[in-house]
Amino acid sequence: MLVSTQQLPGFASKLFLEAPVSLSFGISPALVTPFLDGKVDVHRLASHAKDCLARGCRTATLFGTTGEGPSVGATERERVAHEMVGHGIPAEKLVEGVIACSPEEAASSTSQALRRGAHAVLLAPPFYFRPAPDDAVLDWYSAVFDAVGGDLRDIILYHIPGMTGVPLSHTVIAHLRDRYPGAIRGVKDSAGNPEATFALIEAFPELDILVGDETYLGRACAAGAAGSICGVANVLPEAVIELAENGRDDPRIVALVQEICRHPIVPMVKALTAHVRKDPVWAVARPPLPTLDERTTARAVSLLEPFGPVIKAVA
Repeated sequence: MLVSTQQLPGFASKLFLEAPVSLSFGISPALVTPFLDGKVDVHRLASHAKDCLARGCRTATLFGTTGEGPSVGATERERVAHEMVGHGIPAEKLVEGVIACSPEEAASSTSQALRRGAHAVLLAPPFYFRPAPDDAVLDWYSAVFDAVGGDLRDIILYHIPGMTGVPLSHTVIAHLRDRYPGAIRGVKDSAGNPEATFALIEAFPELDILVGDETYLGRACAAGAAGSICGVANVLPEAVIELAENGRDDPRIVALVQEICRHPIVPMVKALTAHVRKDPVWAVARPPLPTLDERTTARAVSLLEPFGPVIKAVA
């Protein structure tokens, strides 16, 4: 998920490293979802995922925020994930997003993903009844995890309070880590607060802290972040991988993200994906999100020029 740019004072010394950063998670594009005649186009989605993987991404993430996950029903999500595997993408190369309010739906989707062999599940907190106190959020996650049972593993807690309205505090994260030993793989931090991200890295060194804001991803990886699930990796995977592995932020990426954030974020990332893939189907958003026109996206498209031609590994 792309969020507004913020700078983090006091970490300039971490911008330049003598050796590449070793990332335990790496870069996973938060795949945008192509819709054709109102339905998810699995052929296009699989081709895009293969391309990102061939260009150096470790995994690809389905149905997160950038993938319009809350707009895709549980039955359709399950069908698409199953068909992605049928299109030749190993299940262990997929992170599956689960964004649901009821423990029943969240547990069912999580169980199906893990039984299929997913690399991990990106699990957001419930988002309708808010604000929610920590003990209630903890009870919700516990109900989901208890229902998943023996299959429980590789959960990435999704901290994106700007969308869910439900922040994941250090208390909730610590209690879940302790209550379900080995089940919590990490936290995806998409709050856009650099100081809070660095605090997560310091507080939970045993967890994979994933940074959703590409503007300070390099600095965060230099300080111990494990990588990112992010939108710009749909468009410029090599550039995102490079800044993360070098521990060095890229001013070209900063400018691009700032422009993206001036507009509805997900539709803009879809429009940029349509541009680089030379396929307008990618720009179509599912209501209630708008589909952006070329005039609206022109400046963002121009900010891709400094990266040179985008060479796809998979057409």
